[in-house]
Amino acid sequence: MQPSETVMNLRQVFLSVLIFGVAGLLLFMYLQAWIEEQHTELKTTNYFQPAPRIISREKLQQPIINQDSKLQVLGELKPNNETFIITKTFSASLSEVGHLKGDAQASSETIRSPNGKLYEQHQVTKSLFKKFSQITWPLDTRPLNKSLIIGDKWKKTDVAQEKRRAFLQDFCKKYGGGNRAQSHLFHMVSRIYVEDRHKILYCEVPKAGCSNWKRILMVLNGLASSAYNITHNAVHYGKHLRKLDSFDLKGIYTRLNTYTKAVFVRDPMERLVSAFRDKFEHPNSYYHPVFGKAIIKKYRPNACEEEINNGSGVKFKEFIHYLLDSHRPVGMDIHWERVSKLCYPCLIPYDFVGKFETLEEDANYFLQLIGAPRGLKFPNFKDRHSSDERTNADVVRQYLKDLSSMERQLIYDFYYLDYLMFNYTTPFV
Repeated sequence: MQPSETVMNLRQVFLSVLIFGVAGLLLFMYLQAWIEEQHTELKTTNYFQPAPRIISREKLQQPIINQDSKLQVLGELKPNNETFIITKTFSASLSEVGHLKGDAQASSETIRSPNGKLYEQHQVTKSLFKKFSQITWPLDTRPLNKSLIIGDKWKKTDVAQEKRRAFLQDFCKKYGGGNRAQSHLFHMVSRIYVEDRHKILYCEVPKAGCSNWKRILMVLNGLASSAYNITHNAVHYGKHLRKLDSFDLKGIYTRLNTYTKAVFVRDPMERLVSAFRDKFEHPNSYYHPVFGKAIIKKYRPNACEEEINNGSGVKFKEFIHYLLDSHRPVGMDIHWERVSKLCYPCLIPYDFVGKFETLEEDANYFLQLIGAPRGLKFPNFKDRHSSDERTNADVVRQYLKDLSSMERQLIYDFYYLDYLMFNYTTPFV
């Protein structure tokens, strides 16, 4: 071989290596930017846009979200100790999700390349996207199984239930479609309790009978013989019940698609006043030092040091100022959070919609539907502060008297989705 030919071959090898290196670098930069983009989308998405401060008839009649858009939902998997965030438009059937996690892990095990983890992430995410293109979201509403209902005893309750379901379904079809309506899947189901024996999913709405409902779930699950023997602390701090977000992706989708899903709601203004009375008008080792101190410090003019340090004695008007403040000194709490952000009723089509106003009747009908033991009845006792008058319309009027008409209107604006979804009448504004 001539020296000139040797030099030329070396040049060709050098150029090939250089081109390959540049191409690899460009691929690395592209994949890195793509992954960062996915994380950025996760941080910036939310479910419903904030309600307008002043609501009008015209605004109420406008679609909240463009119903023709496709819905995107976020989920997560953890193959090989790495967390992957996934987002995709869903369009077919939940039945194909069962092997999602296994497929992702199998894909990751076969990948061996110089770029290692980065290329692995890309391949796993592509696999998940392919699977998720076969999923429908939201789920379809199913008819209730009434095969266990005998006689006409529950006829009136059943008629009311079907009207509620139809009303919520129509509302969600009209307003709840998906203009980039994204939510983290595991957060979306974080308030849903699971009872596997009777295949029940119950979304917890605080101050709407949730304590007694959790007692019922414990009895159904064989954890107690009677709902009347379970203490408040055992219900709320015992961690006897599993939530839906504690399952893997397959477990979540399987239960969402096959279990009977129930939510119990309450007039938003009554629920708000009930939460205030419970958390701020009685000694409380959490809400006074955490919320009370911050509320008094920011919303009570000339508050003395003792009042701030104590954190007790928050006035209802001060509490409302905190609720309506877009720059709250402390965050939102589940006891006064909107049902639309606790249970996502336009993304998760609940099979049963109960109301606090007819709690016992609705709850006992639901127990018949799911085949609960005959002797099990929904308890009617007040969980705490039993000597206090129950929060009702008259009690609410007393609390609203201290507010201006503007403040009352703003409270309605804050909860207006809950009012519309569950067909509650306009409050005293």
